[in-house]
Amino acid sequence: MTTRFADKSVLVTGGGSGIGRAIALAFAREGARVAVAGRTAGPLAETVELIERAGGKAVALTGDVANSEDAARLVRETVASLGGLDVAVNNAGVIGALGPVADIDEADWQRLISVNVTGTLFAMKHQIGHLRANGGGAIVNVSSNLGAHRRIPGVGAYAASKAAVTALTRAAALDHIADGVRINTVSPGAVDTPMSGRPGESAVEKAERMRADVPVGRAGAVEEIAAAVLYLASDEAGYTVGSDLVLDGGSSA
Repeated sequence: MTTRFADKSVLVTGGGSGIGRAIALAFAREGARVAVAGRTAGPLAETVELIERAGGKAVALTGDVANSEDAARLVRETVASLGGLDVAVNNAGVIGALGPVADIDEADWQRLISVNVTGTLFAMKHQIGHLRANGGGAIVNVSSNLGAHRRIPGVGAYAASKAAVTALTRAAALDHIADGVRINTVSPGAVDTPMSGRPGESAVEKAERMRADVPVGRAGAVEEIAAAVLYLASDEAGYTVGSDLVLDGGSSA
């Protein structure tokens, strides 16, 4: 374990699996106390167990960031459990409303926007409120290369939601850097998680598709995304404000 985030308290939403779990584990390895948040208790408990088994400190907090009261409570519970809040990573998100724009199910669209866009807004709103009143801190939002950087057929709704996350992040970064709150985005492409797989696709088929579709020839590793998040949250990135770091193996180059 290293000490880049020693004595820091970090809140990670969507921390029960995939990229969020990797981010939580990475912060803990570098000395942070971590609050792992999400809607389902079981996966959060598994992330906490992994952190504690490695000698770190973590707590699991259930809540839905698309609900403003939950988003505010997650901040309060992080502070109460860990003694403060220094860094927040907003990774909670869903994919859905797939298909051509004219055929998008309206209920699926509303859910997508509620979680990905409104959830990011509510999370930042309450995190910033605490951070600016307590000496500042850093926020990193997890967006996607689909949106501001790339579009593909059949994923227009998701791309729109993530483009909104990117724009909202940059606006918040400008609004609140004077408050001592530094805000940035990472935008992953295909990452080696279940979300990047297609229905019925085997691991071999997925690897072959990635070799053909991604210039670097593979999907990203969750640890690579986590490393970028930790950089943006660290003092080393003190001059980085409102950036959108694309991590997609060259897909949107």
